[in-house]
Amino acid sequence: MEFMDYYKILGISKNATQDEIKKAYRKLARQHHPDTNPGPESHKKFQQINEANEVLSDPEKRKKYDKYGKDWQHSEAFEKQRRSQSQGSYGQYGNFGGGEFDFGEGGFSDFFSSMFGGGGRQSFKRKGQDVNATLQLNLTEAFRTEKKTFSINGRNIRITIPAGIEDGQVIKLKGYGTAGSNGAPAGDLYITISINNNTEFRRTGSDLHKTLEIDLYTALLGGDVTLETLHGNLKLKVQPETQNHTKTRVKGKGFPVYKSEGNFGDLFITYSVKLPQHLSAEEKRLFSELQKLRPVVS
Repeated sequence: MEFMDYYKILGISKNATQDEIKKAYRKLARQHHPDTNPGPESHKKFQQINEANEVLSDPEKRKKYDKYGKDWQHSEAFEKQRRSQSQGSYGQYGNFGGGEFDFGEGGFSDFFSSMFGGGGRQSFKRKGQDVNATLQLNLTEAFRTEKKTFSINGRNIRITIPAGIEDGQVIKLKGYGTAGSNGAPAGDLYITISINNNTEFRRTGSDLHKTLEIDLYTALLGGDVTLETLHGNLKLKVQPETQNHTKTRVKGKGFPVYKSEGNFGDLFITYSVKLPQHLSAEEKRLFSELQKLRPVVS
């Protein structure tokens, strides 16, 4: 079994925080996604990135990986065998605590093969490998509950994705990984959601944000403006003498709250006042008259 340095694959140090692991994974997953980089090499790289993220983003798995290398998935069986041997007969394996085995780079692979492999006296049940996949959605798709069907390992899988799911969120499907050996259970399928923002809104959790441009006259005198939102057209009333960068909140017109049907975040609008350009001679004269009525005080 080829040893893969998960830290090297993600381009992070062994002391990386969970946030650093998450940021590195998202960047590399987008960069090497098969949809944008077709070909076997890109597909292999994408699988390695997902595998590295699955292990390092889970504190328990990461701890086992740091201790046992590529054989981290066998750690529980190893510890059980170690306890059993330490209670009496050490047999052909010697003293586990003595440090007399040279396991080489990546952990205990050869040792595990002799201890649990098919050629030995024991038939080791091994759970199937977990499988990682990335499912891309547009923000408008994440706004509503979606049913998606895709094929993986020769199986057609249909899942329901609740409205309000977050970018980077992982869905676990138990038993949809590769088959186990000697009657052991199959691995699990981990689907990472990647959301592409195909709107003019910025999302933070369940809230949406947008900068809305208004003209000088509406800002000064007030008036109504219509905004197209994910909920449909929305009429906003601009108050007279609205200042540039004024922010207003529209309650309940944001993004759905995940797994809370009927509940939505808020919509925050920031007004940007656009000054008129290419003034005519008459317009300049009128603005000069206004300036005389209200001179600028320095």
